[in-house]
Amino acid sequence: MKNDRLSFIINSDFAMMKKAVVLFSGGIDSTTALHWSLDRFVKVQALTFDYGQRHRIEIRHAAKLAKLLKVDQKTLQVDLNPVGGSSLTDHSLAVPDFENVKTGRGRPPSSYVPFRNGIFIALAAAWAEARDCRNLICGFNVIDSPDYPDTRKSFVRAMEKAVNSGSKAAFGGDRFMIHAPFIDMKKSEIIKLGLSLGADYSYAISCYSGREIPCGKCPACCLRRRAWKEAGREDPLIERLKKEGAL
Repeated sequence: MKNDRLSFIINSDFAMMKKAVVLFSGGIDSTTALHWSLDRFVKVQALTFDYGQRHRIEIRHAAKLAKLLKVDQKTLQVDLNPVGGSSLTDHSLAVPDFENVKTGRGRPPSSYVPFRNGIFIALAAAWAEARDCRNLICGFNVIDSPDYPDTRKSFVRAMEKAVNSGSKAAFGGDRFMIHAPFIDMKKSEIIKLGLSLGADYSYAISCYSGREIPCGKCPACCLRRRAWKEAGREDPLIERLKKEGAL
């Protein structure tokens, strides 16, 4: 599958082109992005963010997945708890049930972390620039979650422009490219692509509750359950938990 590229041009410098940094939370989308990158780049590094999220188990599992794939992985700490405004970082706010979240309202749900992806891209760009890498890979998609402002094409384009304006690229250095190959895909389509690339989703965590066993009620759980149903197979995470006697 070819990257839709969002108007990005392949860098002519192969030394830069062969390197990629994947924003890797350890969820379904970023796990697929990691495999997508391994299929296209010579050197791939995974960058995970510990931002004070409620579902911190994803950090531990992200490290486990990276180790299984023999991918260099780094976790950067950036505490967004003081920022507040999100049920994922503020424990005084309840995580919404999926049935109570209405899409298409033109405003983000309470699980939106203010400008989180912008912060992550900025940090990833700084980290990548220090390592002579100019390809940033994101698993963003907007079809199943249209009310998040920081997963849209316009946002990705704007961030790429900002990164290139505020880095060595502004003085003629190699330009950054932000690849978001799944941005127009449904989660079930992302899953099918990942499976074709050999992705193991048994340790990919989605639930906002902070537990390994899915709560089954939050938006992430419900979207994930629907996606696996559309993909026509049982969720490998559920399969693993059953085998381990956790379910």
